[in-house]
Amino acid sequence: MAEVILNKFDLEKQFLHGGDYNPDQWLDRPDILAKDLELMRAAKINTVTVGVFSWGLLEPSEGQYQFDWLDRVFDDVEEMGGHIILATPSGGRPQWLSQKYPEVNRVDENGHRHTHGFRHNHCYSSPIYRQKVREISTILAKRYGKRAALLLWHISNEYSGECYCNLCQENWRQWLQKKYQTLDALNKAWCLSVWSGLYSDWSQVLPPSPLGETKVHGMDLDWKRFVTDMTIDFYDAEVEPLHRLTPNIPCTTNFMAEGQANQQFVPLIGLDYSKFAQHVDVVSWDSYPDWHNQYESTAETAMKTAYIHDQFYSLKQRPFLVMESTPSTVNWAQYNKAKQPGMHILSSLQQIAHGSDSTLYFQIRQAQGNSEKFHGAVIGHDGSADNRVFQEVAKYGAQLEELSEIKGAVKKSRVALLYSWESNWMLNRGGGFGRPTRLGIQTLQKHYAVFWGQDIACDIETPESDLSQYDLVLAPMLYHMSPTVMAKLQEYVAAGGTLVSSYFTAMADEFDRANLGGFPATLQELFGIQTGELNTLFPNEHNRVEFNGHHFETHDYDELISPTTAKTLGTYENNFYQGTTAITANQFGQGTAYYLGARMDREFLKEFYAPIIKKLNLKNEFIEQPKFEVSCQTRIKDGCQYHFLMNFSEQLQTVTTTKNTTNVETNEPISAGLITLGKYGTMVLKDCE
Repeated sequence: MAEVILNKFDLEKQFLHGGDYNPDQWLDRPDILAKDLELMRAAKINTVTVGVFSWGLLEPSEGQYQFDWLDRVFDDVEEMGGHIILATPSGGRPQWLSQKYPEVNRVDENGHRHTHGFRHNHCYSSPIYRQKVREISTILAKRYGKRAALLLWHISNEYSGECYCNLCQENWRQWLQKKYQTLDALNKAWCLSVWSGLYSDWSQVLPPSPLGETKVHGMDLDWKRFVTDMTIDFYDAEVEPLHRLTPNIPCTTNFMAEGQANQQFVPLIGLDYSKFAQHVDVVSWDSYPDWHNQYESTAETAMKTAYIHDQFYSLKQRPFLVMESTPSTVNWAQYNKAKQPGMHILSSLQQIAHGSDSTLYFQIRQAQGNSEKFHGAVIGHDGSADNRVFQEVAKYGAQLEELSEIKGAVKKSRVALLYSWESNWMLNRGGGFGRPTRLGIQTLQKHYAVFWGQDIACDIETPESDLSQYDLVLAPMLYHMSPTVMAKLQEYVAAGGTLVSSYFTAMADEFDRANLGGFPATLQELFGIQTGELNTLFPNEHNRVEFNGHHFETHDYDELISPTTAKTLGTYENNFYQGTTAITANQFGQGTAYYLGARMDREFLKEFYAPIIKKLNLKNEFIEQPKFEVSCQTRIKDGCQYHFLMNFSEQLQTVTTTKNTTNVETNEPISAGLITLGKYGTMVLKDCE
């Protein structure tokens, strides 16, 4: 990745407010385009993202370009003193490209080559596609690289997906040859002596079987690594001319989250974002929580969303961007709810509170046709400034201007939760146990919720990260740990750190092969235990654990534990392991390592973490008696702390603050003491002591 000099985005003093704008959909309506500018000014829009899906208009036929409409957009935005995030258009190629060069179309896992489609349907291996993408990116950089409005490059859109064409198969074999060197090494890594799967020639090596039917776990794992590497390689090729021609304009691409359909909300699992983040200049993501659903409270949805914000902040330990969100509704869910009054401002301020330097929307003006015509927008089909959605966006835009001094502020956490995309791939793919109940990220969110509910900041780090700045590290269900990570955790605890781990820890090596000898010796020493069977429970089956004088129900998993040097904190009450150890603590050097053998609900986790939180003095110093429904998040800049108070409930809530502060929006002094927040109410306070 090229070093970005005098990064234009970092020099910007305002929060970015705006989003995807598609004037190319309205070129026959100059009256609408003129009205858009008027309404954007009224809504305090200062940034527009353009060109994401404009390739067909920018290059209507091969080598023939039309930039007059985009030139006008730059002229208009510069006249209003705004910013442009200019996209490279590779996320939606033109029809002529698919027709003339069929190799650019993806082949699915069944060997069927797709027809054109409309977006996200291209092959990352295709030399022709890479050439055409490079050509259009170079032309855009040369034409607009010095324009005053250009603030950021938006590279493609929501990278995802896989291709199984012959080009990708050949790249797959080359990737494996580079990694393993010989077929013998590959056969051994993938344990292909099982079921007579041994390769005798590289030409026999194909991608995983259709519909996920392959039983070769090492192959599945390497395929996911390969797909991540191919995606990053395509991204790097796409940004090369931009970094070279416009070194002061940073590049990003919008990461994603997933899960509304099955009542979860987690970062996209298919690509290793911890690896991808090393190649982008600024992390950005598309935030679409399922607000006002029927399966959980608003505060619970807010907690899951906060987890993702914190994970994307942690990827670079610096502010990120929300590249897309909605001011009202989405259009892809089974039931697409409008945001209730106040929720837009609340959910958008949550983005800022957790480290975003933007609130950007999909979309500025609602499309008239096709699949996204009912997706929420700043400007609706009525084109009016009088509707509720527009009014709330305008109110929020004015708030962001009042909060502009916070832009660029950082966060400070003393707690880290460890997550590995690769470990999670292995955990989800591995055989045995309960297939529907692995729930790795969802379990991490249960641990995270204990701290979020007490307003204790928590980073979501990778196992390879520097852990020395943290007093407490949570590493539950880290299915794969490298020897290097194990040694690092030993050093961390020995130096005085506190570590929490659990069942499903260090079960496999880097090839997703079971660790021989059971629980690794390094971890046996660290946790002072040996582990035995991991018993899988049916959904209606439970054990009980006695802990701290209370009794807690287990579900999904009970692991048998034999302490060596560890102290038993909790014991099982039933089944053939009745009376045996379920929870341990082990003094190791200057620190303590805890191990949880059973999965239990959040009430147990709150009880378990309470003495640890007290011992480490992790309490939020600004709020007395925090509430799960009211979140307090803090950003720090120039010696000042900015506290965001947010009521994620439908009822009036009160909290008690411990310091005299200033209301950032009104500059009004606020004495320490009781603060009342209405339904979805917010307040931002500054403490510069």
